[in-house]
Amino acid sequence: MQPKSIEELIENHINCDFVKVESDDLTHFTAVIVSEDFKDKSKLNRHRLVYAALGDHMKSDIHALSFQSYTPNEYNNLK
Repeated sequence: MQPKSIEELIENHINCDFVKVESDDLTHFTAVIVSEDFKDKSKLNRHRLVYAALGDHMKSDIHALSFQSYTPNEYNNLK
């Protein structure tokens, strides 16, 4: 699966300010996702949102996904 396809799946399910997915082998992925939808959500609930966006692709096309999820405020404070 192409990183751009994963970005689109996430953007279609979560209102993202920024999303970037990368992969060296098209089965193991890393991502940074910035969304106000993460506000007041625990890390577990943020992961649930992302996994819901990816649906069955997590079972078939994506072997592993490591991602960082931030609210816009959290992300801006990293800089």
